[in-house]
Amino acid sequence: MKPRDIAFVAFGSVLTAAFISLGFWQISRLGERRAFNDELRSRAETPPVGISQVPTDTGAAHFRRVTLEGKYDFAHQIILTNRTRNGSPGVNIITPMRIAGTDTAVLVNRGWIYAPDGMTVDLSKWVETDSVSGEGFVENFHRLGDPTLSRRPNAYRWMDHGVLSRTLPYPVSNFFVVIIADGKPQKPKIPPRLDVPPLDEGSHMNYAVQWFSFAAISIIGMFLFVRRK
Repeated sequence: MKPRDIAFVAFGSVLTAAFISLGFWQISRLGERRAFNDELRSRAETPPVGISQVPTDTGAAHFRRVTLEGKYDFAHQIILTNRTRNGSPGVNIITPMRIAGTDTAVLVNRGWIYAPDGMTVDLSKWVETDSVSGEGFVENFHRLGDPTLSRRPNAYRWMDHGVLSRTLPYPVSNFFVVIIADGKPQKPKIPPRLDVPPLDEGSHMNYAVQWFSFAAISIIGMFLFVRRK
């Protein structure tokens, strides 16, 4: 074989090794994702604890089941825009919950309501009783940029702790809670509660198959090239 042909085969071999390495890396990431999901699932299935017992580490607190005892502050509630449910547009209602004995409020996602444009609702129709008594699970805030919307002071695209803290007249907990259904018939003025989100495995397996396919194509291509030579 000519030096140029040898160089081509060597380059193809390096690419094949890289593709295989990337494929196994995605398999490793899939294993990590499954282990992480198992951990979150175990938290969601444990008996609920009081808000004061939630770990201060938001990573360790994520998905913990909690009991809610306090009073809603409907005067400072907000909405999360563009939230879908069964294919319909709507919003999530976020209401601060004041807890006796502390000045720190916990933001509670009370559920989803229909909004044709995904952001315009009449919250006065969804003022349930002031006293909170139920269960939920812990969710973490996100920092993805500016979540605010122009001309809509009480509407946000996602939950950002820093931004929301500046809009409320009291300290806010470093996590928020999604209240879940109690299994009882739906009452008036109570928005449909949210379900615990499914824990998917992401696209790691698809990426692994893709990289291994590239490796196979590279090997076949080099074999045909050498055979032709």
